Amino acid sequence: MEYVTLTRLIEKMKLVNLTPELEVKGIKLRQPDINRPALQMTGYLKHFDSSRLQIIGFVEHSYFSEMEEVRKREVCDELMGYDIPAFVFCRELQPDPVFLEEAIAHQIPILSTKKTTSSFMAESIRWLNVKLAPCISVHGVLVDIYGEGVLITGESGIGKSEAALELVKRGHRLVTDDVVELRKVSDDTLIGSAPDVTKHLIELRGIGIVDVKALFGASSVKDTSNIDLVIRLEDWDKDKEYDRLGLEENYIEYLGNKIVCHNIPIRPGRNLAVICESAAVNHRQKKMGYNAAQELYTRVQHSLARKREEDEDE
Repeated sequence: MEYVTLTRLIEKMKLVNLTPELEVKGIKLRQPDINRPALQMTGYLKHFDSSRLQIIGFVEHSYFSEMEEVRKREVCDELMGYDIPAFVFCRELQPDPVFLEEAIAHQIPILSTKKTTSSFMAESIRWLNVKLAPCISVHGVLVDIYGEGVLITGESGIGKSEAALELVKRGHRLVTDDVVELRKVSDDTLIGSAPDVTKHLIELRGIGIVDVKALFGASSVKDTSNIDLVIRLEDWDKDKEYDRLGLEENYIEYLGNKIVCHNIPIRPGRNLAVICESAAVNHRQKKMGYNAAQELYTRVQHSLARKREEDEDE
């Protein structure tokens, strides 16, 4: 998403608009970072990023209140001469009358929150980072399996939606079917979600559209999930060599983040839901420090070592 409207931020953070006479609908936030303009109030305006949301905490409020009125107006003229989206006063601090008057004159909204400055900053940055994160859409199904976000991909008609429906019946949660919106919120984390149009819906060939939330209840769906594992379904090829041990991980890259990827060959009689469950649990075990393939390798090595010792003894 290229921007977030100030109206959405006000609704999400439950902010109070102290300047209702000013229009806020057209104001857009394009930066996930925010700023406390304490240094700018002293007159240092170099490298000032005015496109950020400006936060007024107890320190800034106290410093401004102690100024002479003439100096207050000078500071406001310098600071508010920039294109600032809004000021947010934390701890329900009341803006100085001069500050309020100048903000209205410069058409800059003033908002208020009950939260402490640190708490509001952390929550705002986290929310803005998610909303303004780089985003792509991929074809697939995203399911939460035992707390692991599993993205099932493959060619159209290979059975992704059917596998997801079986997983939902087995107690797991659907995030999205057909179109998965991926957002890079950090260098280690990808979050997947559904477009508003297809949220909680699955399309099954021969049946049509199925509303998962209506059929299986609210516990069967989830709004967002981390992408922890990718399962790529493909038609069985008898001439292709498939990994049968899993000693080495394969990866797929989305938005610069590498995700573990398993290629699963499809053949009549293979239960996809059970395979997906097993892959998710096995991936969870590996993250917790246990690798079944490595355990097998260690056992084989110990067995060979014992045989060599026995042969030497003879």
